Amino acid sequence: MEMQSKVTILFQGDSITDSGRNYKKDENLGTGYVMMAALWFSAMYPEMEVKVLNRGINGNRIRDLRNRWQKDTLNLRPDIVSILVGINDTLGKYFWGSPTSAADFENDYRIILRQTCDNLKAKIVLLEPFSIIVTKDQLKLREDLNPKIEVVRKLSEEFETLLIPLDKIFDEAVKKREAQFWSQDGIHPTPVGHALIAQSWLKALMNKTV
Repeated sequence: MEMQSKVTILFQGDSITDSGRNYKKDENLGTGYVMMAALWFSAMYPEMEVKVLNRGINGNRIRDLRNRWQKDTLNLRPDIVSILVGINDTLGKYFWGSPTSAADFENDYRIILRQTCDNLKAKIVLLEPFSIIVTKDQLKLREDLNPKIEVVRKLSEEFETLLIPLDKIFDEAVKKREAQFWSQDGIHPTPVGHALIAQSWLKALMNKTV
């Protein structure tokens, strides 16, 4: 990947990205894949001045990202924007009585991507939302989640972003180790699950120019 000597990388999303970060400290990265990717990236490129920001917020949906996109993304002027969102848009239908249709999900997602392209020269990385089947009850989530995964794939192609197919990556991972090794609840990764996301993110950036 062609990189500048000085780069700002911004990670956006929900609780998976948030991963317990301290909101009072702007440069706190939490304890998940963002922190892992940041450390490995800096170790691989020690000659670079790398600034990594985490603005994931627990419980966020795509509508929440849209509402705070100016403050938490555009105003920060990142060189790379990484987005992982969607699972809460699915959970809302089954647990909170507040569904997000695939059409609304696509509309809000397209808006933030268009704003990013129009206002920044940033490279964009999209990560698929995913669900790991820990119990049979979680199979019902796929009916709502699969169309949203397709939206992310469609938008990645439309906006020519880098796409990291996390749903497929975890589907392959559970063939090697049991689902609970990667996630205890099927939604939030274990530390090993976070490591897999971080590795996938780094491999994608190293193998392609985004």
